[in-house]
Amino acid sequence: MYIPSHFRETDLTHLDWLARQDAFGTLISIVDGAPFATHLPVLYRRVGAEVRLRGHWAKPNAQWRSIEGQRVLFIFHGPHAYISPRWYTEPMRNVPTWNYATAHLYGEAKIFHAAHELEEIVSALAAQYEEGAAAPWRLADAADKSRLLGIVGFELNVQTIELKFKLNQNHIPANVEGAIAGLKAESTRDPQAIVQLMEEALARRQGQ
Repeated sequence: MYIPSHFRETDLTHLDWLARQDAFGTLISIVDGAPFATHLPVLYRRVGAEVRLRGHWAKPNAQWRSIEGQRVLFIFHGPHAYISPRWYTEPMRNVPTWNYATAHLYGEAKIFHAAHELEEIVSALAAQYEEGAAAPWRLADAADKSRLLGIVGFELNVQTIELKFKLNQNHIPANVEGAIAGLKAESTRDPQAIVQLMEEALARRQGQ
């Protein structure tokens, strides 16, 4: 991933944040000589600098059949927002851009078919996304667990982490403040998440 120095993040708590915000990402590998992507949720775990992801495919998905032994890529897609130059101090000396946060994780995947491991993944994912429900669905209560036969699990051992948080760090503070004000006038979720990130990045720059 192209990451100018202004936008490179090395603090892995930012990766933790991305995974908490949205753990539905994209797993990319090579299938039959061409790039192949699967969009899926993962279970994220970090201990120090060690990061592991776990998830599963539907068995008809061809990606699992050739993924072992490859160096693969998983992408966490964070919030993003259009930035208008009209929000800057000198609009006609600038151009539109896009602010966003993302993580690219590279590593090797291993697959597994064991029923107890598949049950653990499905149960953990359900617990994560059913949290707060009045009567959460639980695999343990399911009358028929045969559908576990239709999935294949994986664990991705992450070897390289690239974090890009593009938040106008290459602009003067007045431009950043103008962009924050412009985004605050928007009502959608992603611009407000970008506002929070921009405010935090600007505060760090200013030593607050």
